[in-house]
Amino acid sequence: MKKTYRILKWVLISLSSLIVLLVVFGFWFKSLLPEMNTNLETSQAQDLAYLNENVPPLRGKILAVVTSTDVMGDSGKSTGYELTELARAYYVFKANGFEVDIASPLGGKPPVVIDDEDMGAFDYAFLNDSIAQFKTSNTLPLKSIDPENYEAVYFVGGKGAMFDFPNNKIIQTLVRDYYQENKVIGAVCHGPAALVNVTLDNGRPLIENKKVSGFTNKEELLLISDAKTVFPFLLQDELTAKGARFDEGAMYLEKVSHDKNLITGQNPWSVWPLAEAMVQQLGYTPKFREVTAEENAVKILNTYEAQGSAKAKEQIKDLLKENKQAVDRILIAKHSIIAGMKGDVGGFFGIIGLVSYTKELSEEE
Repeated sequence: MKKTYRILKWVLISLSSLIVLLVVFGFWFKSLLPEMNTNLETSQAQDLAYLNENVPPLRGKILAVVTSTDVMGDSGKSTGYELTELARAYYVFKANGFEVDIASPLGGKPPVVIDDEDMGAFDYAFLNDSIAQFKTSNTLPLKSIDPENYEAVYFVGGKGAMFDFPNNKIIQTLVRDYYQENKVIGAVCHGPAALVNVTLDNGRPLIENKKVSGFTNKEELLLISDAKTVFPFLLQDELTAKGARFDEGAMYLEKVSHDKNLITGQNPWSVWPLAEAMVQQLGYTPKFREVTAEENAVKILNTYEAQGSAKAKEQIKDLLKENKQAVDRILIAKHSIIAGMKGDVGGFFGIIGLVSYTKELSEEE
């Protein structure tokens, strides 16, 4: 009896100590992060210099396609297109002289996914942009589109795209004809689902032996453990099965594949460079755009993944001290949580070290 009591007492003491440590760690972790900038919610397109200065004359039109699907199969989980994946590309195209039409399989107002934690100035400006909001509330039905009116097509991600993009005959015809006419095709995150069933006139799959990126199996399964039953297929698996040379980057970090007139991106953090690569493929040099704090954080995390902590810290110092650029500590911190979810204890503490170092340099006089 006494032995049982001693064991129980030891367990209670251990649990209490662990709880205290977790609480202390939580407060310390929170202290590493800056306060959220609520002023971003009032961002207006007319106040963003990138959108209003040195805009070239009209160069043509680009068609952006979003999903009409609002539920993931039989799961009951809501879905739609990702606002950030539309907004950022929309403004890159506009700033570089292109008009943008927005279409969807069904037309009308499609479902949208808005992740407040990932929203930046351009995303909120898009929500406050009356023209952009009219277009997203009244998307063109794909059946009404005249492909001859556009120089390029861009397939926006969002998990809904896995359900209504792959077997849509209008999408298949549009992509096939654009590819064979050497028009530019872009797709990001789940957007490459539009490519999986496209067959060229020679009878071969469009993506056969093409370098392609898209949302990876690891990214999908980390957040949706039963993804194999929720979706008709895992995007990486299907692209590979159709002969694509799948180019996989680090989880939830920027990765863009450029294979002639086919340009694809792995996830939302690939949107900025993907849209600019489309502009370049269309024959124009993308206009200067000030890199966002979030993009700098992604660069640092990519360096950490590829070269380790020391190189990442060198990059942080260079960005903050030499180039006077901002770095998003919150985004870096999120990746420490992702490392923890993967069971990567070393990565968890290594990335927290980057957050701490970034705070230390940011606060130096």
